[in-house]
Amino acid sequence: MHKTIAVIRGDGIGPEIIREALSVLEKIAEKFGHTFTYTDVEMGGCALDKYGDPLPAEELEKCLRADSVLLGAVGGEKWNDTPGDKRPEKGLLRLRAGLGVYSNNRPAKIWKQLASASPLKEAIVERGIDFIIVRELTGGIYFGEHKTEGDTATDVLRYSEAEIERIARIGFETAQKRRKKLCSVEKSNVLDSSRLWKKVMHKIVADYPDVMLTDMLVDNCAMQIVKNPSQFDVIVTENMFGDILSDEASQITGSIGMIPSSSLGATARGLYEPIHGSAPDIAGKDIANPIGTVLSAAMMLRFSFNMEKEAQAIEDAVSAVLDEGWRTADIMPGDAEEAALCRQVGCSGMGQKILEKL
Repeated sequence: MHKTIAVIRGDGIGPEIIREALSVLEKIAEKFGHTFTYTDVEMGGCALDKYGDPLPAEELEKCLRADSVLLGAVGGEKWNDTPGDKRPEKGLLRLRAGLGVYSNNRPAKIWKQLASASPLKEAIVERGIDFIIVRELTGGIYFGEHKTEGDTATDVLRYSEAEIERIARIGFETAQKRRKKLCSVEKSNVLDSSRLWKKVMHKIVADYPDVMLTDMLVDNCAMQIVKNPSQFDVIVTENMFGDILSDEASQITGSIGMIPSSSLGATARGLYEPIHGSAPDIAGKDIANPIGTVLSAAMMLRFSFNMEKEAQAIEDAVSAVLDEGWRTADIMPGDAEEAALCRQVGCSGMGQKILEKL
């Protein structure tokens, strides 16, 4: 199979972590008989410096011609004083809009080898943490009317049935590729928008008879994520709830350096990136953790290219490397006794270890 991938190396550690992910993709292509063609796209601070624009139209067009997009990271202190409409992050917002992605999917998975890094009790972690939050990305209170009149401020939370249905289908389809459990999170005991959300979810569940649908109020979900996270497979929720819950979920896994993400829309083309930033303070030092980016590439294979075996091969290779005690600096144990059992490598070293396992 042949696929074209738009590659945004970006700023800070972006080029380093992307380099390792591309090496992994090339090994996958060789191992499974695929061909991946890469198109470099300039976005973020590097594009701002070169073109005066964080995402020129011709660079966005390259992404639109590709089968999917792999992003490292953008931004950094260098551009902190840049006018708001020119900041590197504006390029990312423009990219999401241009690609038409409306679903942000962020896994929360704790690797058994890193269990001690989780802030949760050992007994909770031992039951397993491996779920995905599917967050609606373009509607809700963030995109409703905002106004302040005198001493009163108003923000409107608005959703249509069509907006709910399209994110719901992403949730159901994601669950079909996992353990076939979908938890719909809302606040239907208070909000009309949530009652509509629940109605739509229960209307379309008939189209997915292999998926078990449950409902949960958002305040209870926030508690359950830290009390009993093993109960979750896929969580689907609206924009603001998803923003809060996905940040909470990222912290129970121990390190943001391990967490990939995807943004999807109506087509198979997605935007895949690690959840961490550009970390300019460690850029060029070969100490960044490339695993979040490598796992983002695995998500791309699974969710955009339907390459389940290939994605699983990458995840198995990462697990095998961790089994052998190889760690980048951010995931080295704080406990001296545990640390003595591990061996530290840099960004390129970790990439090489994953390649060896593949």
